Amino acid sequence: MSALPSRSSAALLEMRGVTKQFTGTRALDGVDFTLRAGDIHALMGENGAGKSTLIKVLTGVYPRDAGTAHLAGKPIAPTSPLAAQQLGISTVYQEVNLIAQLSIAENLFLGRQPGKCGLINWRSTRVRAKRALARLGPGLAELDVSRPLNSCSIAIQQMVAIARAVDFSARVLILDEPTSSLDENEVKTLFGIMRKLAAEGMGIVFVTHFMDQVYAVSNKITVLRNGKLVGEYEAAALPRLELIARMMGREVEHATRVSGGLTPGTAATRTDAVTVLAARNLGRTGSIQPMDFSVKAGETVGLAGLLGSGRTEFVRLLFGADRPDSGTLSLAGIPLRIRSPKTAINHGMGFIPEDRKLAGIVPDLSVRENIILVLQTRRGWLRRIRPAEQRQITDRFIRALGIKTASAETPIRFLSGGNQQKAILARWLAANPTLLILDEPTRGIDVGAKFEIARYVDDLRQKGLAVIFISSELEEVARSCQRVVVLRDRRKVAELAGDQVTEGEIMQAIAHAAGGSPSHAV
Repeated sequence: MSALPSRSSAALLEMRGVTKQFTGTRALDGVDFTLRAGDIHALMGENGAGKSTLIKVLTGVYPRDAGTAHLAGKPIAPTSPLAAQQLGISTVYQEVNLIAQLSIAENLFLGRQPGKCGLINWRSTRVRAKRALARLGPGLAELDVSRPLNSCSIAIQQMVAIARAVDFSARVLILDEPTSSLDENEVKTLFGIMRKLAAEGMGIVFVTHFMDQVYAVSNKITVLRNGKLVGEYEAAALPRLELIARMMGREVEHATRVSGGLTPGTAATRTDAVTVLAARNLGRTGSIQPMDFSVKAGETVGLAGLLGSGRTEFVRLLFGADRPDSGTLSLAGIPLRIRSPKTAINHGMGFIPEDRKLAGIVPDLSVRENIILVLQTRRGWLRRIRPAEQRQITDRFIRALGIKTASAETPIRFLSGGNQQKAILARWLAANPTLLILDEPTRGIDVGAKFEIARYVDDLRQKGLAVIFISSELEEVARSCQRVVVLRDRRKVAELAGDQVTEGEIMQAIAHAAGGSPSHAV
């Protein structure tokens, strides 16, 4: 799959100085974006970079606070997605936004079915539906357009959504994470359609976290970070390592010379340490490719990779939140099938999730109730923890972790993000786990709280706790871990240990699969 050659046509879409603010936070800060006819233009950036906001401003979901937008030289300011579509700007999202119970033909022409006097000409609808699908490729013309959409695969549903967008006379097509639920052959089919539409003069904006796919199909790349434009680049002239550095706010030279590794005074893993958890060929179709993984007592193993690389998906398999469809797990050498998080908890595993608001805290419960939740689950609800013991446990962890709260009975929603995270950590530590999974444990909290959490966890590691650590901050991964497993595009691409555990080595591994070019896009 090769990328399109660069084109030099006049701008089809120009956005200049676009600014969008939400309650004091600038989601977009003077961003420029240019799309030319015939380009497949990748929009890249980590979580919170501003990609989604830029698309929503362009498609009329949000009004822009400042800046201009021109389509084919004419100023535009769509006030809704429908208004944008009428201008020729269509979007296909990761979650297909069609009506699953209706047929393919009905979805293609919903609201504009051919007919007269309020009567729909169903024969004409089906003929036009086949014609619209055939434009994307001869194979699609063979589809039975009378089938309900929900009887089709996700790939076919996306093709229908694209065909609908194209039939609206779209000049700009935005594909937002279109490949996240597709297999390799389906991705190839989609890329063939994208190239065909680009060759016909359409401008395509491609939003994805899969780097291999960016270089396979795109000829231009725009990078955003923290709501600001980092730059626009020719894909063929931007090495992968440089793309990652720009997305993460690092200079390549700085990242490759910074030595993370073990911090002074942090003991390496003992060679005779017991393997607490081992996974063999563990994977789930559409989620993470099968891989081997292990973590020992007294060891912190990092999972590193860009957003969408499969880090969270893999630990969800380990913890039983999702079911694997391949591979095996063993705890302390004993084969085990973890059917649910409760099974994992009962076997001494803990999991601090990425989103503490949605999957961590129970906001209306007190700090005390949040902290004793897992321990009570392990004991069972028939063996209630006595109030005096609850207070003793809670007070011990409030002191140990420095949780700032008016009292243990304060609803946890009133605590700062850092103190909420400490309370979630206390919840799992109160259950005395043998393995603790930390998914972005320091995201969105202040530097002081980060240091306190990292220090406390490392103290426990040195006493024998096994830790799996996920963070988007590679410097933090390098500083905290004895080994690092690197993921890219939902598969394991490298494993680093000892002196290899540096920010630069991790970035290199993310950028290039084994046997790939060390510095250039392919």
